[in-house]
Amino acid sequence: MRMLRTIFWVLVVGVLAAFTAANWQPVEVRIWEGLLLETRLPALVILAFLLGLVPTWLLYRTTRWRLTRRIANLEASLGARAAPSLSSTNLETARDADTLKSETP
Repeated sequence: MRMLRTIFWVLVVGVLAAFTAANWQPVEVRIWEGLLLETRLPALVILAFLLGLVPTWLLYRTTRWRLTRRIANLEASLGARAAPSLSSTNLETARDADTLKSETP
């Protein structure tokens, strides 16, 4: 699986490098009426990509972390319920049941 992930990222970096080499030209971005930003096209495309990717990635990671914690808590509570209890009341009940069995003909 790591091999596929590595191949994917190498391809993404290669495509990005080819795009950068083919489109290395300045562009003007008008932010407000009096504010003009002059930057290279690849920087603008990478920034737009990251503005879309990072919040979605953070949402994915926090959801995965929260669900992992929830699963661990549910497994722990299930393990606590399924474990046999050796409290004194259960032992007394078991003794009473044994004495009743032995007394009946």
